Amino acid sequence: MNYPVVTSIQLRAVLRAMRKSRALSQEKVGQLLGVNQKRVARIESTPGVAGFDQIARLVSVLGGRLVIEAADPTPGPTGTTNKRKSRKATPTVAGKRGHW
Repeated sequence: MNYPVVTSIQLRAVLRAMRKSRALSQEKVGQLLGVNQKRVARIESTPGVAGFDQIARLVSVLGGRLVIEAADPTPGPTGTTNKRKSRKATPTVAGKRGHW
């Protein structure tokens, strides 16, 4: 099953759900990771401050894998994508008058 994660709050819920679905305690996960139970609890409660390596190892221990997926560009109103177009800087009316 895939779990799209955009925020650290979502990651917190996914990590906890993955651990519980495998009937693992924080203590057991800590043993598998080589850290104590308190560290596992901190990673689960605030994954946004944990390092990528720790998150990746935790996800792996829980039987998951991290995947980065490129989002499709959103079509604009005329069917074009909302990519920023490169254009030359042109002075505005204020710029012509010396007001920036």
